[in-house]
Amino acid sequence: MIAMQYSFPLPADYDMGIIDRRIAEKGPLLDNFPNLAFKAYLTGRREDETQSQENLYAPFYLWRHESGLNDFVCGAGFAAVSQSFGRPSIKTWIVWQAEISPSISSAAFATREILPIEPYASLAELRRGEEDQAVLDVQKNSALAAVSAFNPTDWTRIRFRLWGEQPHLTGQKGHQTYKIGHLSLPKAD
Repeated sequence: MIAMQYSFPLPADYDMGIIDRRIAEKGPLLDNFPNLAFKAYLTGRREDETQSQENLYAPFYLWRHESGLNDFVCGAGFAAVSQSFGRPSIKTWIVWQAEISPSISSAAFATREILPIEPYASLAELRRGEEDQAVLDVQKNSALAAVSAFNPTDWTRIRFRLWGEQPHLTGQKGHQTYKIGHLSLPKAD
C-alpha cells in the first residue's frame, strides 16, 4: 500500500465555497476507482473548527497498489486539478499499517501528523509501535481509519486518521486537522 497527499495552500480571503462545490461535483468521480482503498477530500480553514493556519485543499489517498496511483496521476482527473491549481508536489509514504473500520463512510474529520525519524532509530521498533498504535486507534480510540507510514527519502513517518467527530487534537503542534468534504470508497462487498 502507498499513502499519498498533495496540498494547495489558498489565500486567507479565498472563497472556500469554490472548493466545496468542486468537491461536491468531482468527488464522486473517484468512487470505486481501481486500487483505491479510499480518498478523503480534505479542507482546512482558518475560520472554522479545524483552526488551520491557512486555507487548504489537501486530498489524501490510500492506494492498494501503485498501479492505482499511476493510473490516477497520469489520468484526466489529476490533469484537471493541475490545470486549475498548478501541478503540486506529491508526498508519498510506504504504508506500515492501514486499519479501516466498517464504519469508515461516516468519517467527517481527518488528522495528519508528520514526525521525524531520528537518525539510527530502530526502524523495526518504530514500525511495530506504529502498527500497534494504528490498530489501537481504530479498535479502542474511535478512529474510523488509521494509516501509519514512512518516507525513507526524508526519514519521516505519518499518522493519518479519519474520525466521525471532531478530534481534540486541533491546535496541537505538528498536527493538522481537516474537514472531509467527500470520501471516495470502493464498492461494498
